[in-house]
Amino acid sequence: MRRYRCAAGGREYVILEDITMKLYYARHGETDWNALNKVLGVTDIPLNENGRAQARALAEQCARLGDIDVILSSPLIRCQETADIVSSYIMKPVITDNRLTEWNYGKYEGVDRLGTYDPARPSFQNAKMGFCERVGETGESLLKLAHRVYAALDELPCLYAGQNPLLVTHGGVCRVLETYYKNMTAVEFSQYFADNCELRLWII
Repeated sequence: MRRYRCAAGGREYVILEDITMKLYYARHGETDWNALNKVLGVTDIPLNENGRAQARALAEQCARLGDIDVILSSPLIRCQETADIVSSYIMKPVITDNRLTEWNYGKYEGVDRLGTYDPARPSFQNAKMGFCERVGETGESLLKLAHRVYAALDELPCLYAGQNPLLVTHGGVCRVLETYYKNMTAVEFSQYFADNCELRLWII
């Protein structure tokens, strides 16, 4: 069995090359803005009652799987609530990772998802294809988002070797996570959507 070294968090780790990791990930439960089809990025609002019910259903699914070892969560309250509900079912720790925070959508925050804050500018969906531009003028570029999400994913085999993590995060982060493991066109990327508390899996 071959070994190799990798660095994460300023430390070096020796990793067994043939260890397989199950990476589970899920978007948070529903919020009032989700229910109203409003763009929700870094605006920090809690789950609604339906979202809490979705989180409990996710927790039950995770409990049935029985192989999740650790939960990594965005710091935003809708993810923390979802992660805490799952944690209470499977009795695994929740670790907050700021890199899993949702995409900052700038001036699009709070507007109708199919609309725009300025009729002279492209729709929200088209804005997500501007790789170098800050979304909504004051938000975060896709390149910056991908940089932090990819950095978190790069560290997973180092920090959690031999474990199966669950990431509780956001739709925009799930979209970038998909590009880490498979090819996506710009149009596919802009149209990608993850349902609230939909559990997905990659074997890495």
